[in-house]
Amino acid sequence: MDEPSLYDQVGGTPFFERLVQRFYEGVAEDEVLRPLYPERDLSGARRRLTLFLVQYWGGPTTYLQERGHPRLRSRHFPFPIGSRERDRWLLNMQAAIDASDAPEEARARLHQYITVAAEAMVNLEENAP
Repeated sequence: MDEPSLYDQVGGTPFFERLVQRFYEGVAEDEVLRPLYPERDLSGARRRLTLFLVQYWGGPTTYLQERGHPRLRSRHFPFPIGSRERDRWLLNMQAAIDASDAPEEARARLHQYITVAAEAMVNLEENAP
């Protein structure tokens, strides 16, 4: 018997909509992250992240249909992402995950994924002190 996807375990799209909404509430107030979003209105970014996470975790493939392959690193390359930006992104996303109603196992999987994903987005070389 196949194990249900994380998408199904957390209740589907509404879970990811709430998660991403909480995340972007943090981004909107974050002096490090907010400048990385050129749009005044974050609703487009919220929608794209929601669709990506829904698809990644086993839900509908609307992201692929609308935007093609995620190509996360290349899509984020125009934005300067160093360790400071990575850490602030993780802080906001971790807080959103921790505030969610996801089962503990699902939260652990989400945390593991976002940590790896955030590290992969770093595109600035920083000199060690």
